[in-house]
Amino acid sequence: MLSASGYHVEVIESGCCGVAGAFGYEAEHYEISMKIGEAALLPAIRRSGGDGFLAASGVSCQAKIRDGSGRPTFHPIQHVEKLII
Repeated sequence: MLSASGYHVEVIESGCCGVAGAFGYEAEHYEISMKIGEAALLPAIRRSGGDGFLAASGVSCQAKIRDGSGRPTFHPIQHVEKLII
């Protein structure tokens, strides 16, 4: 959708962000959740150097990215909406 809207898209091949709904925010799962996020997703975001914007369709994934990297993340349709308005 973003590519078709004219954005240059780089997909981070990371699998699950580690949150999976409330799972990663429960005290007994927090450590494993962070390990999952640090396996690929969060390091890739840090390497991006803050260029461009981040998009994730899942609310949990958006929260994990924001909490783990300090960068805002929005649903892809919010970025497409910017082109329309």
